Amino acid sequence: MKEFDTIAAIATSIGEGGISIIRVSGDKSIDIVDSIFVGKNNRKLNDFKSYTMRYGHIVDKSGNRLDEVIISYMKGPKSFTAEDTIEINCHGGVVGTNRILQEIIRAGARIAAPGEFTKRAFLNGRIDLSQAEAVIDIIRAKTDLSMKAALMQSEGTISREIKTIRNKLLSVIAHIEATVDYPEEDMEEVTAQEVSENVTNIIGEIDTLLSTADEGKILREGLSTVIVGKPNVGKSSLLNALVKEKRAIVTDVPGTTRDAIEEYISIEGIPVKIVDTAGIRETDDIVEKIGVEKSKEKIDEADLVILMLDLSNRLSNEDREIIKYIKDKRYIVLLNKSDLDGKMEKEELKDLKSKYITNISVKTGKGLDQVKDHIKDLFFNGEVKTEGIFVTNSRHKESLIRAKENLETSLNALEYTSAIDLASIDIRNAWMSLGEITGEALEEDIIHKIFSEFCLGK
Repeated sequence: MKEFDTIAAIATSIGEGGISIIRVSGDKSIDIVDSIFVGKNNRKLNDFKSYTMRYGHIVDKSGNRLDEVIISYMKGPKSFTAEDTIEINCHGGVVGTNRILQEIIRAGARIAAPGEFTKRAFLNGRIDLSQAEAVIDIIRAKTDLSMKAALMQSEGTISREIKTIRNKLLSVIAHIEATVDYPEEDMEEVTAQEVSENVTNIIGEIDTLLSTADEGKILREGLSTVIVGKPNVGKSSLLNALVKEKRAIVTDVPGTTRDAIEEYISIEGIPVKIVDTAGIRETDDIVEKIGVEKSKEKIDEADLVILMLDLSNRLSNEDREIIKYIKDKRYIVLLNKSDLDGKMEKEELKDLKSKYITNISVKTGKGLDQVKDHIKDLFFNGEVKTEGIFVTNSRHKESLIRAKENLETSLNALEYTSAIDLASIDIRNAWMSLGEITGEALEEDIIHKIFSEFCLGK
């Protein structure tokens, strides 16, 4: 990437709308926009003050007006990218917005790569890497709680915790190196026991952060939940009841659902992705057979399985096969059609190890509230936390785990050899692993991969 080019991109969603915003960032932003902007009384932009706006028109190279616009200016480093930035507010619409972008490119800017504005903010030191990653989480947030967690990360809550731990590790490393390198100096020597105590305390702090990772991952990505069962047991009706709209087709004909249908619901701020699958059974129908295979794939990928059984009938061989298939997953069992005469015997359910077995009636709504209670109990110990720090990013979790492993290795070295200089190698590796979270110690190709997942204009 040519780091010092002036870049441009459409920052709003493409399509019809009231306003579109085109963002331009770089040291030639004013010159480029000035060459295609005609303000009131033909006023130029050489006296454009930061954090002010100008009204005028964007024109093409022949002087033809393309659109009526308002432009705003943010002088670096007090801008998102820490560079001179201009935002052009034009009328929403695909044709007009793209036409203005083309004129900006013709005037000397280049199209920004995905995530390049945020990447520049990181490279210019305005935000660290964990804050930059939070930007995409804010955009993709499915609930208020996931939005809140992403916003806290963007404001540096995780960064501050990591930097505090890194500073403690740096202090331990410094004391070890001073003791080893300058034994003749009149300094208080650090002992293996002191190092062990400090490292043990730091491991405890890392464990506290790691304890939030499972909940944090669900906050960020959503809880993947799949509804399974044999055909015509009420899976699609359950999906419709949970999302409170007719999202899936419901008929009395077995095999109506051929493909997986996905919808999000919120359980006290937790995004839950509900997947309605094709009924699992032996079939000669080629399309339905593909749907059954997809259902099994979704089960393998899911965090939670909701197994639906028909309480008004005896357990079938199809039911038993599904039970065998999900036995190693976290699952909830819903005995549907409890409003009808029950024929299923309690003894038939002996192979179900889950304590979360509930009689429900999708038709009347009976028992549906317990589904949400079961999910909270399974994944959040019965209560969804709305405050505190969450590790929501898998990359951050991996770095914390590597740091903990290095620190545990250093403890072993101290226990069996008392060699503080050997332990310092592992402690330094832990310090480096934590630096990967904030971007203070990370390879360039990994940084590029992170930002390539962003949308254009960010």
